[in-house]
Amino acid sequence: MTDRPDHTDEKATLRGFLDQLRNSVAGKVVGVPEPQVRTGQVPSGTSLLGLLRHLAYVERFYFLGEDADDWPATMRPSAEDTVDGVLTDYRKTVERANQVIDACPDLALPAPRPPRRGAAPSMRWVLVHMIEETGRHAGHADILREQIDGSTGR
Repeated sequence: MTDRPDHTDEKATLRGFLDQLRNSVAGKVVGVPEPQVRTGQVPSGTSLLGLLRHLAYVERFYFLGEDADDWPATMRPSAEDTVDGVLTDYRKTVERANQVIDACPDLALPAPRPPRRGAAPSMRWVLVHMIEETGRHAGHADILREQIDGSTGR
């Protein structure tokens, strides 16, 4: 986070860090041509487009209460997936997730959860988890982008 306000609340701080990571990951796919954006650059087959697609599913799971039928498949873009389409979906998902975060009056309250799952974690736990999850994948995206065209940085 570039700004460090002296009197910000916990939710604003957590969301600020999460938003910075979200923007970083989304920015890594911009300008990467086909097929490099969807080509796995490591033995696991992880690609930039796959990471962004996966993170949209994770956001929908934790903040919107939607489940995925096949979690491993969320990392693999389909032939129909385009950079613009996945990027737009991710940004719309983040916007919806932020509405849920903003509407939460107390971070100790449960976050949305798919109906067939157990008790929902608190919104605080979800925000911290999403910072960890998005940060981990932002690091992956940094490495993948550097392998593609040498681009580094946030």
